[in-house]
Amino acid sequence: MLTDKELMSDKTVDAAPGDGRDETPNERYDRNWSELLQEFRVLQTGTQILAGFLLTLPFQQRFTELSALDHTLYLVLVVLAAVLTLLALAPVTLHRLLFRQRAKKELVQASSVILIACLAAASILFIGIVLFVFDFVISPEAGLWAGASVLVLVLLIWIAGPPALRILRQRNSDAK
Repeated sequence: MLTDKELMSDKTVDAAPGDGRDETPNERYDRNWSELLQEFRVLQTGTQILAGFLLTLPFQQRFTELSALDHTLYLVLVVLAAVLTLLALAPVTLHRLLFRQRAKKELVQASSVILIACLAAASILFIGIVLFVFDFVISPEAGLWAGASVLVLVLLIWIAGPPALRILRQRNSDAK
């Protein structure tokens, strides 16, 4: 099994031996860049919808009913959504600024790190939005329970998901 460092090295094959890929480093970076862009597109759609939702709230009549804590939470969520949106746009900005400078390897590596940061920020944003909505619609206690439930799901995805997939992959390769 190749390590992440080996996968990012120009001297190794990106794919597992025998999987049918025979790529040059440039072809590998082009493929990785395309895969990253697809992942960013999924992320951007969801975060843009959430950001739009947040930006409409102050124009609602009931917004004045929010407690001081809810106002603070709302503003934190707006800033987080803005930061997330800007981070999600960063790879496109970098690509445009580095276009034709033979920096695809560095672009792919930086964009991969940015994507992970975006996914972590999106996870926090989802937790916060669920907490905020349940707090306002039902009660602060319901908000805490709902936010905690989403936090548990996020932790399962981030912590339990990768090892479970590794075990599944290992079982599938052992069965062959």
